[in-house]
Amino acid sequence: MEPTSSTLADKADGQSLGRATGKAHWLDTYFGVSRRGSSLKTEILAGIATFLASMYIIVVNPAILSDAGIPFSAALSATVLISFMSSLAMGLYARNPILVAPGMGMNALFTYTLVLGAGLSWEVALGCVFWSGVLFATLAMFNVREAIIDAIPPSLRYAITCGIGLFITFIGFKNAGFIVGSDATLVTLGNMDASLITFFIGMMATAIMVIMRFNGALILGIALTTLLATPMGRMWGGDVVVEWNGLAAWPDFSAVMKVDIWGALKVAYLPFIFVMLFTNFFDALSCFMALSESADLKDKNGNPRNLKRSMTVDAFASMIAAPLGTSAAQTFIESGAGVAQGGRTGLVAVTIALLFLPFLFLSPLLSLVPGIATAPALVLVGLFMLAPISKIDWSRFEQAFPAFLAIILMPLTYSITLGIAFGFLSFVLIKLATGKLYDIKPAMWVSAALSVVMLVTTH
Repeated sequence: MEPTSSTLADKADGQSLGRATGKAHWLDTYFGVSRRGSSLKTEILAGIATFLASMYIIVVNPAILSDAGIPFSAALSATVLISFMSSLAMGLYARNPILVAPGMGMNALFTYTLVLGAGLSWEVALGCVFWSGVLFATLAMFNVREAIIDAIPPSLRYAITCGIGLFITFIGFKNAGFIVGSDATLVTLGNMDASLITFFIGMMATAIMVIMRFNGALILGIALTTLLATPMGRMWGGDVVVEWNGLAAWPDFSAVMKVDIWGALKVAYLPFIFVMLFTNFFDALSCFMALSESADLKDKNGNPRNLKRSMTVDAFASMIAAPLGTSAAQTFIESGAGVAQGGRTGLVAVTIALLFLPFLFLSPLLSLVPGIATAPALVLVGLFMLAPISKIDWSRFEQAFPAFLAIILMPLTYSITLGIAFGFLSFVLIKLATGKLYDIKPAMWVSAALSVVMLVTTH
């Protein structure tokens, strides 16, 4: 009996459904979606939520790196590429719902401490990023995180995150012209002109959207402030001019492989490499710990799930970031947005990676964004990073004083490394003076010694 056309159609539909079901089954099996109590739809929506919460980095990171001399379009291409590659690896290899992208704090350290502060070329600074990634990868592979965690007191770890947050906020205010230099008072409020008013409106609007829990509040704030800034330089005063340069273009790879790996191998640069390693290592570990607690992403022993693999991905992302032309990549705490939506597996990270990719071709559109439009995001990111300040025991002065120095000196000296250096040195000196040598672990002695080297060689 010859098959009818309807029979053939039903057979074709069945084969298509079977292929689709097979793909869905493979994804479910590989990522353990059902086993984690989730679904494919939930995982994809969670990936979209995390992307919306963190896509501000596509604009903000190039804006910061351009201050170091890296072309905006080249930094944007590098940002998108490393975010795509490292998030994909986090999803496929570590199978965790975590975004990896160029980190806030690391880009500030790169630009304002290494390049503008210490006078390194951005190529040599990228070399420092590379070597910090090599050391990170070594620590991750040999699984020595417990020894390092035990060496650095929690109060200093919290303080460093808070200090970097204040530093980033200060940069945001400076970039907007909200805070300017003053011979009489060192710093003061800028002129109440169109630029400052536009920034203030954008900052308040962004803060309100964050309070109201808008998805993608930071990127919406950047877009709104850019629109408000469009008439500036045309309809009223101000030196900010928003110009249309087109919608899309081929990626700019002019910064790829410009890293000076061997030029970064100087004794004077070792403290910078160490600070990058320290900051990235503890940011990654803190992020994994926080997310594992909030979403129960733990193994049978109660430790963060696939921690060694996740740390390895983070480490190699830092190594790869330098040859691509950007500061170190790290885990993003904004991954919590996807976790809050129910995301539990690596499929979330794969979704995020794929969402980054189209922006590789949108550098002309994104170059529209002026500095005053990214400034509100910097101010609020700094606020988010101040959250650990409540974990510092301010009643114990021997812990509070080093933590306070680390926090306050970062913005006041315009240097992340100086804040860390004086925090470490004061901790060691206080322990020495009070006869508590047993509180100083070997890694802390090394940290203090590197701090002295940095202070002597760079100042």
